[in-house]
Amino acid sequence: MRILTGRKAGAQVVARRFPFSIGRSARCGYVLEDEGIWEHHAELRLHDTEVSLAAGPDALVSVNGQRVQQAVLRNGDLVELASVKVRFSLSPTRQRRLWLREAVTWMALGAVSLGQVALIYLLSE
Repeated sequence: MRILTGRKAGAQVVARRFPFSIGRSARCGYVLEDEGIWEHHAELRLHDTEVSLAAGPDALVSVNGQRVQQAVLRNGDLVELASVKVRFSLSPTRQRRLWLREAVTWMALGAVSLGQVALIYLLSE
């Protein structure tokens, strides 16, 4: 999540354990001390392949401009926690380096091609 407004604007938050709570309390996974933020303002939960957001009782939470008590979050959703705006995003994927596999594949293709040329030469004699 990227904090867009508030005291911690520009910060990036990574939820490593679920449920992940957001609020004023020191026991929360991420502490926000802006106007309108409650002790336990919201909580992110992981269900199979979905991340859901649950608002605390009486907490003001909106997703993409719609006030919600619970919502399933999608990549790029704009979440408003009282006066703080947060952009929810999934962590970027890491691509493994495949240069070794690619080099072996090209060498194998080259060997097969040379073998075919040699076979054609031998059969044409």
